Amino acid sequence: MKLYASGENYLETILVLQKKLGMVRSVDVAQHMEVSKPSVCHAVATLRDGGFLMMDEDHFLHLTDVGREVAKKIYERHCFFTEQLIAAGVDPKLRRPMPVVLNTSSAMRVLIG
Repeated sequence: MKLYASGENYLETILVLQKKLGMVRSVDVAQHMEVSKPSVCHAVATLRDGGFLMMDEDHFLHLTDVGREVAKKIYERHCFFTEQLIAAGVDPKLRRPMPVVLNTSSAMRVLIG
């Protein structure tokens, strides 16, 4: 299954929330990402069908091994670019997420000119 940027963002969010909260439900993801619950439900169904996550009988979300690996890579990439932007003088208090349309290669062009 091809994973798009939005799916990567959902996986990363679930990983971050699991570290923070322990157990994560769709409503937690919706609140954190500031998206609607139906949007999260659609994304969860797509990611579940792709083998990236599971939902238990209590509706808690669990990343599969594949989902966890993808989420870790995305999280590490975001941390790297955050560090680079801070080193370039961007105020770390600007808590705006990097635009989804900014992929790795275009981000590198922005950072190194």
